[in-house]
Amino acid sequence: METLVDRLQKALSAKKLSWSKASTMIGLSPQAPSKWKKGQISRETLEKLAGILEVDVGWLMTGGEPISAQAEKTQPVITQEYGNVKPTGKTLREIPVLDFVQAGLWRDVVYDGLHPKGRTYTSYEGIDPKAVFSLTIDGMSMAPEFLPGDEIVVDAAKAPVPGSLVVAQEIQHGSALTTFKKYRVIGVNEHGVDIVELVPLNPDFPTYNSLQIEISIIGVVVQHHREFKY
Repeated sequence: METLVDRLQKALSAKKLSWSKASTMIGLSPQAPSKWKKGQISRETLEKLAGILEVDVGWLMTGGEPISAQAEKTQPVITQEYGNVKPTGKTLREIPVLDFVQAGLWRDVVYDGLHPKGRTYTSYEGIDPKAVFSLTIDGMSMAPEFLPGDEIVVDAAKAPVPGSLVVAQEIQHGSALTTFKKYRVIGVNEHGVDIVELVPLNPDFPTYNSLQIEISIIGVVVQHHREFKY
């Protein structure tokens, strides 16, 4: 009789993924599957695995007919051509919302490395899923394109290029401060290191220069999420 482990193995094989790879993709250790194979797996973990494996979580749990297949029997099939929109075909992944980021002056980092402010979802696929996270905008220096309350998705494994939108960090009096700005290269110093500016999109706010303060780039902004208010 087919078990949950058998169905997981079937789904992994279809996606050409190993157990350890799937585990790291959902933010767990490569050793976690040793418990899964003994049937020690939570509903939350199954839902995450179903997301990356693109299968129905109900099918993983029971082996029954996927919910989507059941729905197809009762729902009309849409065969119309798309106009100025079309499906992306991408899967949403859950990522942590770490903290607010100041679009203006430097702001203290509140995130303690263990407890994210919340969770959100992204269709972005970077080279390292663990390096992708979200921040909430607080400030007006990147307005009108980025407004307070907007979410940005950041890839810490991606290197900035001139024109990138970045989250940067400065250490002041032992505290880590962050800001969100446009990355601009303005020259090279005597050691061959780029001299950069962090530039606001709103001209009413200051530009920061790496000759004046020590700047570290945390990551590159890869997506912008905004909630529409009607």
